[in-house]
Amino acid sequence: MMKGLKKWRLFSLLAALTIFLSGCGEEYLSTLTPAGQVGRDQFNLLLLASAIMTFVVIVVVIIYVLALVKFRRKKVGENVIPKQVEGSHTLEVIWTVIPILLLIILAVPTVIYTYKHADVAAMDHVDADGNKTAVTVNVTAKLYWWEFEYPDLGVVTAQELVVPTGEKVYFNLKAADVKHSFWIPAAGGKMDTNVENVNQFYLEFDKESADLKDGVFYGKCAELCGPSHALMDFKVKTLSRDDFNAWVESAKTTEAVADGELATQGEEIFNTSCIACHATSAEGTAGGVGPNLATFGDRNRVAGFMDHTEEDLKNWISDPQKYKPGNLMPQPKQLNDGKEFSEEQLDALAEYLMGLSIEK
Repeated sequence: MMKGLKKWRLFSLLAALTIFLSGCGEEYLSTLTPAGQVGRDQFNLLLLASAIMTFVVIVVVIIYVLALVKFRRKKVGENVIPKQVEGSHTLEVIWTVIPILLLIILAVPTVIYTYKHADVAAMDHVDADGNKTAVTVNVTAKLYWWEFEYPDLGVVTAQELVVPTGEKVYFNLKAADVKHSFWIPAAGGKMDTNVENVNQFYLEFDKESADLKDGVFYGKCAELCGPSHALMDFKVKTLSRDDFNAWVESAKTTEAVADGELATQGEEIFNTSCIACHATSAEGTAGGVGPNLATFGDRNRVAGFMDHTEEDLKNWISDPQKYKPGNLMPQPKQLNDGKEFSEEQLDALAEYLMGLSIEK
């Protein structure tokens, strides 16, 4: 008896915890607080599926409890056998029709939304001057970072996606090495990035991200891609259309200029050790070996997940494999004539990189 009570107490505790934990999602990272129409559509499907499952569970529990109460041995006696319904055509029809109806109720909106969210025809619409009317982003997933190219705008960034609010933003998704998966939980469902083909879809964002924690939405890789899969994050900054246009113009016109003697020393070190892999201008085309660093000073993370501080930046440069195993960034000895970077060199590099900005 006591053993059974303990099991029910544990079940009750787990049920209560589930309810409380469901409220722990953050707006910048939670599928339960959708940030745009695509996210809301998918959230509504989640609610519909949950309602159907809850209905089924409640009906089954009611039937089970009624059977237990109505046909208890203490009530009907030891030798009473309830009326058998085996072979009842009526019940067989009911048990067949009800699941079919429930599946139809779930399938119809699922199919509608699937085709709706896969419709990217507007990606190619142009205005009277022949310019694309929608923002298109070519996303390339790499080990373990993200490259974002705006082909119609002539801008390339990495690790931080910048998009306008209140309109559809179209994505061409591909991978440079192994399969990854592009996912912004608050904006919509995940989609794979493959090496052999390009996947396309769109997302929408209702509000600017400035008021969110860290001022960004968080994106993730949702496909196990290697030892640092869990560290393959990116950030999404959403701006009003006017602010987005200003950001694009700044990205195309801002040149990397070292400010101060220490930063100038860092630029010299960068140009001899790092420039072969990393660009410092956001204007151009995609395909860099390493992430484009033109917006490095505007980011809120180093390597996608470390705090955006000079100390963490120096730690990352000193031993990238320690912090993100399996990434393709060379160790310092491969960049600095077989020697580790000195503390003075690291200070200079950090000063220079933190000054790379198109927003300040």
